[in-house]
Amino acid sequence: MNICYAKGQMCFLPLKRIISIYHIVYYSTICMLFWCFSQDSNGYNINVTLASASLQPFTHQQWQKDQESSIDKERKRAVTIHVSDEDGNMIEGARIIVDQTNRDFLFGSAISKNILGNLPYQKWFLERFNAAVFEDEIKWCETEPEQGSVNYTIPDLMLDFVRANQITVRGHNVFWEDPMHIPSWVQNLTGGALYSAVKSRIQSLMTHYKNQFVHWDVSNEMLHFDFYEQQLGQNASLEMFKLAHETDPLAWLFMNDFNVVEMCGDLNSSVGGYVGRMKELEEGGVTMDGVGLEGHFTIPNPPLIRGVLDQLAALNLPIWLTEVDISNTLDQDTQGKYLEVVLREVYSHPSVNGIMLWTALDPNGCYQMCLTDPSFQNLPAGDVVDNLLLKEWSTGVVNGQSDEDGTFSFDGFLGEYMVNVDFGNRTSNSTFFISKGDETTHYSIQL
Repeated sequence: MNICYAKGQMCFLPLKRIISIYHIVYYSTICMLFWCFSQDSNGYNINVTLASASLQPFTHQQWQKDQESSIDKERKRAVTIHVSDEDGNMIEGARIIVDQTNRDFLFGSAISKNILGNLPYQKWFLERFNAAVFEDEIKWCETEPEQGSVNYTIPDLMLDFVRANQITVRGHNVFWEDPMHIPSWVQNLTGGALYSAVKSRIQSLMTHYKNQFVHWDVSNEMLHFDFYEQQLGQNASLEMFKLAHETDPLAWLFMNDFNVVEMCGDLNSSVGGYVGRMKELEEGGVTMDGVGLEGHFTIPNPPLIRGVLDQLAALNLPIWLTEVDISNTLDQDTQGKYLEVVLREVYSHPSVNGIMLWTALDPNGCYQMCLTDPSFQNLPAGDVVDNLLLKEWSTGVVNGQSDEDGTFSFDGFLGEYMVNVDFGNRTSNSTFFISKGDETTHYSIQL
């Protein structure tokens, strides 16, 4: 098997070939050593010497079994319910119904202003997701299209909706480094006037929404674009993050960029480049709170995804996939197929704390991938999400009876549960939470 490492060569076989032979773990590791990690954060080649190598074939079933094993370990926990009477005597034969009412893992989607007053959209969203991000509505172009004309009416209404339904929401974004998405009036400013506008933007937006968003993408896509640093100097991003933290100190500040996990041919988005940028900020006095990976895939490569996540996990920071979708250059069936590949790989990784799909539904459709049609009938990608999120990765309702020791045990996904226990004319209704841990968690109920 040839190992390619010359500049400009891609070292991975097409996905179909990888799936058919599944020389995944060692093959992908070697490839990433010679390609993804053979360049430093500045894009310069560095010498890598491989002392020895071993290739071991894996079947698709073995790879998936490994994912399932990781999910069982990281996303679930064994639970034992103990049922007794008021005197502490264990009760045998009590009827027990356990129902998961909320998930601990945050899995959500972008939403647009189209959700306001749209009851079918709201119902569809709330039946699936416990997290949200606004697609465009708090971006600078939307909230202040003309200097001094700040308007938060639409995002305020969207925030009312998510808060009323106990949905966790990310803040996306304070700044976008890409000049195509910077208000034209901002691009015409220079020097002190630009700095004043930047400072005003942070103070206005993050004061208005203080303590409302769990995360902030402060300077979006700063690995690929550098408008503000070009105009204000190399410490511009550092100053943005410092002021953002001072304005909303409880919010977690994220870097957020594309092609870090999607592919290894974009030198701007190498793992080394990402980590290097974070270290620059840290040396300047800014501690990053999380790793944001957009996740705009065309053909996903499971070994690459796992390798990148493993590398970034060494930072000991929560990793979020913030904008997951599959390119609309592919047909809808293929979008669904590849989305499942991505979701299984990402959800099974222990360092991933949340997944956001970039599937806000607008009158003209979605950015790249929709989960439903305009009538909220599932497309193939929507079927994948429902099958995983609502079935395979959900405990659902568990029925049983206490045994001779007064106990009933089950394995449940992390999250909140309602439990009903019925014995004779005695009934108990209560809630409990399954949190992360290796040992069995115990919950006692007295009738």
